[in-house]
Amino acid sequence: MALETLPFPLLRSLTHYRASWLASDISAGLAVAAVGLPSAIAYPAIVGLPLETGLYASIAAPIAYALFGPSRVLIVGPDAATMTVLAAAVASILASMPADAAVDRAAIAAVVALVVGGICLAARLLRLGVVATFLSRPILVGFFAGISVSIMVGQLGRLTGVAIQSDGLVPPILELIKKSATIHWPSLILAVSMFALLQAVKVWRLPIPGPVFVVVISVILSRLLSLPQMGVAVVGDIPFKLPSLSIPSFLSLPLDKTILGAAAVFLVSFGSGIVTTRSFAARSGESVDANRELIGLSAGNIAAGLFGAFPISMSDSRTAIAFSAGGKSQVVGLVSAATLIATLLYLGPALRILPLPALGAILVSAALSLIDVGELRRIWQISRPEFVFSMITMWGAISFGVLNGVVIAIAATLVYLLHKTMYPRDALLGRIDGRNGLYKLHRWPGAAQIPGLALYMIQGSVLFFNADYVGERVRKTASRLPAGTRWFVIDASAIVQIDSTAAAMLDAVGADLAAKGMRLGLAELHAEVKAILERGGVIERIGTQYVFEDSEDAVRAFGAGEEQAHSQEKRGPTADRAQVGR
Repeated sequence: MALETLPFPLLRSLTHYRASWLASDISAGLAVAAVGLPSAIAYPAIVGLPLETGLYASIAAPIAYALFGPSRVLIVGPDAATMTVLAAAVASILASMPADAAVDRAAIAAVVALVVGGICLAARLLRLGVVATFLSRPILVGFFAGISVSIMVGQLGRLTGVAIQSDGLVPPILELIKKSATIHWPSLILAVSMFALLQAVKVWRLPIPGPVFVVVISVILSRLLSLPQMGVAVVGDIPFKLPSLSIPSFLSLPLDKTILGAAAVFLVSFGSGIVTTRSFAARSGESVDANRELIGLSAGNIAAGLFGAFPISMSDSRTAIAFSAGGKSQVVGLVSAATLIATLLYLGPALRILPLPALGAILVSAALSLIDVGELRRIWQISRPEFVFSMITMWGAISFGVLNGVVIAIAATLVYLLHKTMYPRDALLGRIDGRNGLYKLHRWPGAAQIPGLALYMIQGSVLFFNADYVGERVRKTASRLPAGTRWFVIDASAIVQIDSTAAAMLDAVGADLAAKGMRLGLAELHAEVKAILERGGVIERIGTQYVFEDSEDAVRAFGAGEEQAHSQEKRGPTADRAQVGR
């Protein structure tokens, strides 16, 4: 079988692989593993999962995506935002289970990963890749800023050594204040030092990634200063072995909470991940097909679930490292996975003494990176309403929790869409002496209405939620027209959708205009709009002679009617009577 006919994108891409790429792919894969290792160990703590699950996710998911994913440079893996939504989903599932039920967070996370993979497949079959754009950039920026606060609050216990029992945003802070006398100062000092080191690496732009630097330094300090003996919590015993293939038990889990939680994870991970994909695709010259990306994301999540891990997403940090290191293909992901496998097998003793305050510092730094102040400033400069929606989403995630924050993000998106379409712009059109064409009266001071004819453009679809508004705008505009206006023609060139409510509105508007001595007309109807109005009898009641190909056609028809009227006036009443008597 020719490689081009194989179903795996990786194998097909090997037909175009160049030997000169191998060195850069290996180098990039090692760099991705180095950057991914600290987050792979740290991120499971957000959900309360065993730390090795992060390594399993960082091994299984990239291999699966390399086989099934369409992008040459994209790397998948654990993601802070996705983990925060997962934490809320797991908490919701646990709250719905019987009090005496056995709790296995790792199994629940694996089931959610499998369900997310299934949702990705269903979305691919239904060609719903468009949902990636459902959460707008301002909504995502606000949501990520909100969940970053949730991540930072969740690390208070690791940073201070205080056993925090409370959940939510404010209760853990209040509990920490009450237990301030029990703060373990060596842990706090180490955490603050490692956080400062992370920021220094960014400022100094050292070639070594900050999390890698912190892991190495903190392990060395743990060994030299005997930090475990000082009471500093460390990673401890981890079953450093390769993940095994298994299907997690899901029969005892509440189906509704599991599906809803997985849907929230899918929406956030795919919505934000496709932004990452498009960003790097633009740099590499690749095209992005959101529906094909669903296959790769599905494969990554299903693999993660089958190997005891949790949902993954497109990783911007890993992809950025692969891109900057010169990675050319998905061989980068395979090399990264192989490196992490070697880490599991041979670097266990070093990771066992890794201090938890250092991991907390890494998570706080990652959470801060989710707050894109520059993007918020840019949104403020471009569109104040979009900035308001961004702040509403951030407030929702902070005040009501991450899962409710997802609901608020969706609600904010719907409100934003309604706000943009509820009030379509409109304009009266007229002529400018010495020029051809029609011009908007409010934009062109020299434009004037054609005497006796009102050309009114509606710039947007007219549907049930804005039909009343549009009808009132038409009536208000008609009431301000000069005396002697006989035709009111709606330019429908920008009306791409209409429904039965809008059709009824046009009927009512036509009757109101007729009462004022004006004839309603329609110009440049789209085929679908015209078909709906025909089925509703609107066009028949308006009169087919008042439905025009475009506004210029309406102007010509009005002019011809005026000429005919003037002609009849010149012939006089006797001529008219003679004409009628024939």
